[in-house]
Amino acid sequence: MAFLDATVVNIALPSIGEDLDASLSGLQWTVNAYALTLAGLILIGGSLGDHYGRRRVFVIGVIWFAVASLLCAIAPTTATLIAARAVQGVGAALLTPGSLAILEAVFRPDDRGSAIGAWSGLAGVSTAVGPFLGGWLVEAVSWRLIFLINLPLAAVVVWAARAIPETSNPQVRGQRLDIAGAALTAFGLAGVTYALTEGEARGWTDPTVVVLGVLGVASLCGFLAVEARGSHPMVPLDIFRNRVFSAANAVTFIVYAALAGALFLLPIQLQIVAGYSPIEAGAALVPMTIVMLVLSARAGRLAQRIGPRLPMGLGPIVAGAGLALLTRVGPGASYVGDVLPAVLVFGLGLSVTVAPLNVTVLGSAGEERAGIASAINNAVARVAGLIAVAVIPLAAGISGDDYLVPSAFDDGFQTGVMICAVACAAGGVLALATIRRPAEEAPCGAPTVCALNGPPPEVPLEASPAAR
Repeated sequence: MAFLDATVVNIALPSIGEDLDASLSGLQWTVNAYALTLAGLILIGGSLGDHYGRRRVFVIGVIWFAVASLLCAIAPTTATLIAARAVQGVGAALLTPGSLAILEAVFRPDDRGSAIGAWSGLAGVSTAVGPFLGGWLVEAVSWRLIFLINLPLAAVVVWAARAIPETSNPQVRGQRLDIAGAALTAFGLAGVTYALTEGEARGWTDPTVVVLGVLGVASLCGFLAVEARGSHPMVPLDIFRNRVFSAANAVTFIVYAALAGALFLLPIQLQIVAGYSPIEAGAALVPMTIVMLVLSARAGRLAQRIGPRLPMGLGPIVAGAGLALLTRVGPGASYVGDVLPAVLVFGLGLSVTVAPLNVTVLGSAGEERAGIASAINNAVARVAGLIAVAVIPLAAGISGDDYLVPSAFDDGFQTGVMICAVACAAGGVLALATIRRPAEEAPCGAPTVCALNGPPPEVPLEASPAAR
């Protein structure tokens, strides 16, 4: 539900803009309001699960997500929709780390590569299926149905969650939640994102843009200070002393920024410029879904055998080549000749990248810190997407109502997708230069109580920490 909803909206953006009379900034906020609260609160969501029960917080997150989805479906204005999307992101921040913590409690270390590969593959599949499902629902009924579909899904998830054993981390009982860190992160990201998104339209010297931008940067600096001095920080900064962990997160940021930027621009390009219907634009990404479903788990096992350096290096370069091929998508673009080759190459590169990246993040941090390593990496990926959707249209010269003018948007799309392609390839080069097998560098620091880690007492020893 959470990963699907992060992308299902993209294909509906032209219809939402037309129905609610939204500007490009409004469409950016429709995507980023969700990403903002998800990125800012995902770490505290993991902490809540450790304190009060992972299944309990997971189920609360699913119900919260469903209620917010209903609010999105009935939103009468752009501002109301943006607010509801922000509320929806809070639900996602509660349920997403819970799913990873539950996996950690039941998978054995020997199954880690396959489990992470499957989790990564399904996350990638949801990213690709989202536009197709969104296109079908928009064309068949209305864009509002892309949110209403979450209600029956949530009901099934809550029913199925009865089979999940309740787990928590007894080591964190009595410890205070890092509320200050969570608040500073959320406000910092909100301020910076607002400045980047609204700066072009309002003017970079607009007092609101300047003040919120400065306060956002100051809040993020304050977050680092709080985490460095806190007795029980949400993000133990010493984990970044491990060079492989830091490098893997840098690669995550670059690659996921390129992915988010491309998936924001492409559905609009296909519909407004190339003349595809919503369902045709969504179906364009189905081959990428198939490639990722087939290859992701295998890529995770491959990374365990040969090490992550080559898959993490070559994968983003191949994905970048696929993004570069998207520059052939323009007025009257042929699907077989112009869109399909780019989608296949991009899907291949992404499949080779994602699972080895996750394996590397976990392995470099050590088993004791697998939970917090996963949570940090998840947050880095969400922040990357948040910033990319705000910055890449700006860098490409797309603003205002350009998305309604095919010639104007086409020019910006060509520039924007090449920025994404270069960034993605640069992530591969960075991986080749910095990534080694996690075992080549000892995990940093002593074991630290964190948001997602620690074997739950209800789970037998042989089933304790694994996947993420």
